[in-house]
Amino acid sequence: MPRKLLLAATLLIIPIASVAQWQILNTPTTADLRGIHSLGSGIAWASGTNGTVLRTEDNGKTWQPCTTPPDAAKLDFRGIQAFDNKTAIVMSSGPGDLSRLYKTTDGCNTWKLIFTNPDKEGFWDGLVAEDSKAPPILIGDPVGGRFAFFVADNNLANHWQRMEHLGRAPNLSFPTPRSKDESFFAASNSILHGYAYNGFSFVTGGRNGSFFYAPKWTVHSLFDYATVAYSVKALPLAKGESAGAFSFVSDHDCDLRPICKLIAVGGDYKKPDDPTGTAAFTTDGGKTWTAATTPPHGYRSSVTYDTPTKTWITVGPNGTDISTDDGRNWHALKPSPTDQPDADQHWNALSLPFVVGPHGRIGILRPDALQPK
Repeated sequence: MPRKLLLAATLLIIPIASVAQWQILNTPTTADLRGIHSLGSGIAWASGTNGTVLRTEDNGKTWQPCTTPPDAAKLDFRGIQAFDNKTAIVMSSGPGDLSRLYKTTDGCNTWKLIFTNPDKEGFWDGLVAEDSKAPPILIGDPVGGRFAFFVADNNLANHWQRMEHLGRAPNLSFPTPRSKDESFFAASNSILHGYAYNGFSFVTGGRNGSFFYAPKWTVHSLFDYATVAYSVKALPLAKGESAGAFSFVSDHDCDLRPICKLIAVGGDYKKPDDPTGTAAFTTDGGKTWTAATTPPHGYRSSVTYDTPTKTWITVGPNGTDISTDDGRNWHALKPSPTDQPDADQHWNALSLPFVVGPHGRIGILRPDALQPK
């Protein structure tokens, strides 16, 4: 190829690669998707409204529509926790018994109802199992002035109970809401992280502000169980009935040690274009939190960390933002000229490399999207 033509081709290629990000995938549904869990090796599960569950085993090239769980056609599956290509638990969110858990062990051909919310006033917001050997835990809005915590009896998750009923409950000091207006947001199934027996951390929101709850261990003696209380730190995020923290994540599996870096995102979901109070960061395991100097450019419902590139990425209705300085400054990640003009927008939840949103929308992050430019 002549040198001038080669140079022209290079100039055409570089700008496209420098801004490429979400590639929109074909899906067999128009449901609003809020749950996504990527296991790696091309396996991922997604969930959403109308009892919808999807599964891929080829890195998103095809998405299999799962059998609808029993009596779940009108349920809103806000969270999904997968364990392998055959096994997953899906969580519906809704008042009272509309909050349920279903489990499949045969690749979503059949489902079993394993737990229904026992609280008529309850509403489930988060489901997590940090690894395949740990019992999953559930968190829900306050009932009777107390947060709702539930835990499975083991990693099979076939039987559930209130966490206060655990045999080790005397060693656990369960936190309570700081006000009657404090609650959770079931926006992306990412307000809760940790382990049932070692303590877990979570974020809240509401009219009186957002808070970060983290376990604090006290060891009495070598032969005695430790006790775990909770420290509570205010988050410099938006305040309001529809505002607060919607998601948080750490930069690695750090058990909230002082070296931990964490980021919380949110804002006011009724003001999706307002950047005020949409992100905060900590570099000391959550002891002190600071508002982002340059925040994301709107309300954000989910945040995650890409370890290979050391990049934080957050999404919401009006766009995608990334930070390469541990949450201090965020800038928009825009579509390439060959992408859909709104490829950066209309997203609810992240589990890299996938992102999900309304109307059956699923995207996959292109390998070069977070590379240094």
